[in-house]
Amino acid sequence: MRTKRLRTVLTALLVGALAAGCSSTPDEAAPQETGPVDLTFWTWAPNMDKLAAAWNADHPDIHVTVSKQAGGDEAAAKFLTAAKAGNAPDLVQAEYQMLPSFVAAEAVADIKAEVAAAKSQFSDGIWGLVTLGTDGVYGLPQDSGPMMLYYRTDLFTKYGIAVPKTWDEYAAAARTVHAKDKSVYLGGFSSKDPGWFAGLAQQAGGQWWSIQGESWKVGIDEGPTRKVADFWGGLAAEGVVDTQAPWTPEWNAALNNGKVLSWASAVWAPGVLSSNAPDGKGKWAIAPLPQWSAGESYSGFWGGSSIAVAAGSKHRAAAAQFATWLNTDAKALDLLIKEAAIYPAAKGGQALLTTAPEYFANQPDFWAQATTISSSARGFTFGPNVNVAYSAYKDAFDKAVQQKSSFGAALTTVQEATVADMKKSGFTLVS
Repeated sequence: MRTKRLRTVLTALLVGALAAGCSSTPDEAAPQETGPVDLTFWTWAPNMDKLAAAWNADHPDIHVTVSKQAGGDEAAAKFLTAAKAGNAPDLVQAEYQMLPSFVAAEAVADIKAEVAAAKSQFSDGIWGLVTLGTDGVYGLPQDSGPMMLYYRTDLFTKYGIAVPKTWDEYAAAARTVHAKDKSVYLGGFSSKDPGWFAGLAQQAGGQWWSIQGESWKVGIDEGPTRKVADFWGGLAAEGVVDTQAPWTPEWNAALNNGKVLSWASAVWAPGVLSSNAPDGKGKWAIAPLPQWSAGESYSGFWGGSSIAVAAGSKHRAAAAQFATWLNTDAKALDLLIKEAAIYPAAKGGQALLTTAPEYFANQPDFWAQATTISSSARGFTFGPNVNVAYSAYKDAFDKAVQQKSSFGAALTTVQEATVADMKKSGFTLVS
């Protein structure tokens, strides 16, 4: 949850910042020290100290010390505070949606020159998540959350529906299922997960923020995302999709007992299903998200993070070297999978995944499908006040669900709140 504390910190840091390219210029960069160096790395990924130990053993002149962080909003706020005070770590794990806020606060360095050779290791969509504007690269992708459709194979057979290839087919299947049993839904809409909705908007071709010169454009309430909102709003109005709050005992039970037949989610969902819907083991499978037009093949991202180098680091080159190794080296990628339990962003790391998750033992090509889907995820630019947009989403869509009002109107509210906050913070906007 985006906290009030984080919003206060970000607002203070963003006032007066340039719209794009806000990292220090080469002349203003922190003086670089030479010789053996010690790097500090803030991360919440588990067992990252084991990866640092592997690096340290092979790189005696660049020693990395891991500092475990809480993650989420708390970690972002802590890093921004440290950067402002001049005592930030050399490296920090940064969620993709937070990078623009870090850039606007001049807290992370543009490392394009240091990591350019690694670009080919990632899909264009993933690389776009660490790129701001036309030039700056502000991190190395570490893990990603490509979205796909999880579905109960046995219950699709029971209700006589096929895996939907288009959203029109999804809507028809939703009506069929609910007509046969009013207590059962094909899937659900979440007013609690703005990242989920953003991923679906990405799939549709939405761009919530974009940069034009030194100005920002906010495009949340535009065609692609409006299409997504109207689609789900229509199904919610018909009463044929579940709108209960996710991540609750009731939601878990619906997944477990077959009252919800599918879930548009990300590659990390097997862990959720195995914990929250244990009775479904061996009964779920994955397929690409339904498409807006027949024959297309697009996905979006829900979640994921990068490794950024602090603008104030005196060892930028060494830090970028470690970040590159961590996210592209075969040994490091193997350790990321085994020790940190992440889905690597690098194509080479994805290729190392060959054995399906135990929960999906019935689908031996699980990772092959996931890799194909990941490569189809569209690029997306997050903005410097994503926390405001996400908070406005939850407020507006919660009300729309509760009051059974227009999802399109809720989307307009999100757009207006995001624009107003950016203007208040001193950003130049174009329409």
